[in-house]
Amino acid sequence: MIPAAAWRVAEVRTHAAFQLWVRFVDGTEGNVDMASLIMDDSAGVFSVLRDPSLFAQARVIGGVVTWPGGLDIAPDAMYDEIREHGTWTITPFRPDSTTR
Repeated sequence: MIPAAAWRVAEVRTHAAFQLWVRFVDGTEGNVDMASLIMDDSAGVFSVLRDPSLFAQARVIGGVVTWPGGLDIAPDAMYDEIREHGTWTITPFRPDSTTR
């Protein structure tokens, strides 16, 4: 069963350099560049994906891109960025004193 929300992921493929290709249930497709996030000193839980063999284990479970251990990325944010730009470059969160 594939969940019906348009932002649910239907298919994922991994590529070198921490890149993903995704297709959503409504046919929207695009690329996700995770390199900046994964390689950053503040990658946190995503630092485990520096291992290319682990990164390559990305799968779709319940419409969400996931990795072993329960790590996942938000499909709704991914969908919005890909619909608008055709790609999503995920960058590390940087707290900014002017952002609330």
